[in-house]
Amino acid sequence: MAKSKSIIQGSFFEKDYLVRTLGPLARSPDVALTELVANAWDAGASKVEIVIPKKIGKALIVKDDGSGMTQKQFYERWMTLGYDRVAHQGQLAEFPPDRNTKARRYAYGRNGVGRHGMLCFAPDYEVETKRDGFTSHFHIITTAKKDPFAIAKETIKKGTGHGTLLTTTVDRNLPSVEKIKDIILARFLHDPSFVVTVNGVLVPLEDHKGLVQQKTLRVNDSCSIKVVIIDSTKAGRTTQYQGVAFWVGKRLVGEPTWVLGSESVIDGRTQIAKRYTVVVESDDLFDEVLPDWSGFRKSPLVKTVYARVADHVLEVFASLSTQRLQETTENVFRQHKSEIKTLGPLARRDLSFFVQDIVTRDPIIQTPALTAAVRAAITMQQSRSGAALLEKLSKLPESDIEGLNKLLGEWSVRDALTVLEEIDDRLATVHSIESWSRNPATDELHTLHPLVLKARWLFGPEFDSPEYISNETLLSAVRKILGNPGVPPDVFTNARRRPDIIVMDDRTIAGYECDELEYRKPLIKPKHILLIELKRGGAELTADHVAQAMNYVSELYHSSVLGEPTITAFVVGHRIGPKVDRLDVGEFGAVEPTTFATLVRTAEKRLFNLRNRLSKYENMPETELMERVLTEPEQQATGL
Repeated sequence: MAKSKSIIQGSFFEKDYLVRTLGPLARSPDVALTELVANAWDAGASKVEIVIPKKIGKALIVKDDGSGMTQKQFYERWMTLGYDRVAHQGQLAEFPPDRNTKARRYAYGRNGVGRHGMLCFAPDYEVETKRDGFTSHFHIITTAKKDPFAIAKETIKKGTGHGTLLTTTVDRNLPSVEKIKDIILARFLHDPSFVVTVNGVLVPLEDHKGLVQQKTLRVNDSCSIKVVIIDSTKAGRTTQYQGVAFWVGKRLVGEPTWVLGSESVIDGRTQIAKRYTVVVESDDLFDEVLPDWSGFRKSPLVKTVYARVADHVLEVFASLSTQRLQETTENVFRQHKSEIKTLGPLARRDLSFFVQDIVTRDPIIQTPALTAAVRAAITMQQSRSGAALLEKLSKLPESDIEGLNKLLGEWSVRDALTVLEEIDDRLATVHSIESWSRNPATDELHTLHPLVLKARWLFGPEFDSPEYISNETLLSAVRKILGNPGVPPDVFTNARRRPDIIVMDDRTIAGYECDELEYRKPLIKPKHILLIELKRGGAELTADHVAQAMNYVSELYHSSVLGEPTITAFVVGHRIGPKVDRLDVGEFGAVEPTTFATLVRTAEKRLFNLRNRLSKYENMPETELMERVLTEPEQQATGL
């Protein structure tokens, strides 16, 4: 099919598309105004004036004395969705030409979203911007169909000055004047050359509502500093300049940062770091400032100042964290008050210690995380106290209640659990072997062999003993008699320290031994060796397989390192071929060919056919059984 060179159908926009994609910017007045002030910062403004009306239907104004924009620049920057400021203007703010400053101011803008902040308050707004001898006025509206927003009207005329004025008539999300003063002013107080007023009010540091503490510290006989800590109420998106800001002679030195010298006061990514701003004022550090005011000289005095500031800030933050955590903990306990009441005194004490330990280890833990931890702890305490048991008992049928009463009349709970866990473990093993051995694609090495080795009792009651272990001597002997089977032997080991398995081209072999200490002889020697050889993937056992195993038994018996043990070898496959029978190797050993199905049937009889009588195994997935069986703890043993 030939490719069309023209577009057949473009995309359309709903009328409120832009507002719906702005997130908090379109819903939260403090976020919207913060972004608009950040735009003024990026434009090199020295002053921003915010005017907030007392009621809906009146004008909201944001005015700055920054660089402003020409008509062309407005089209390119303001009217481009997702405008990439860094790509087009760089990382630094653009100062007006008449502002004599050598300061480096890094811009906030990145993704071209903040300029739409006025849409938080109304669906349209006015922009008046001055630059290069012209004053441009634009009426911006949100539209449907082709454009998500558009210029409805514009006028361009000659003018003087520079800066930008935004105006809209508020019809939603009326900001709180006091809240905006507390939040916006705190977020931009780090630079005294950048002044923000709200309804004509400039709040000094000392009078700021978010003032946490101000303290004068004596560094030495000739230097003192005043440390002011401000709470910006909540962490906003504009947190690029959070940290410690140094003012010398009411002028910012360098940039605010949590790294003083080569040491970090606190991780700037944490909530507490994003929430607080620290201003350090001094008129005694002029001689330590670099000529371009980008920072301080590396001197003993500056190093001492950094250390004093860091110690003081950490001390204040530790106190603030303690207070906040107490409030957070109380609120979380209050949320779970009804559940906590169901706990006994000891459980309540344990819960209290648990929460205290969490908040001590993580002082800045957030409420949702602490709530989840408390909920889990309460559930555990309820289960321990018997609440979960009582709930289960209330749902038992009458026949089960009678059976439970009889059981508890003859058994202690611990004895009953011991027996049931052992039976359940064996039933799960048998069920897994039966399920996995049916599948020709089953990984014999990692699946069947660990299961079979775990269930040595399948090969006879005489092997049902924890005395059967594996060791390096047996491993060496087995490797010696196998020689080189054609492929390099590998070793299978896991975190449970199961005996290692020797891997060959078509089979896997593992061995166990039971030692004995002979009367009047100081050294132990192997008494009985169990050799298990599993064939892979649907293999049929042949006479050659049995004869090969017989050779292994003979070689092992005559190995000088093993003494004269009794050896029983089982060769296990999916089926047994014709004329394949058990072979006795003198008086010291035997080779027994068998199938997985035979092992399962034998196990069923030894377990009184319980698996067929218990409902829990009817629909249990094989993967669940496998994971449970293979992850159960086992007796530690030396590796084969």
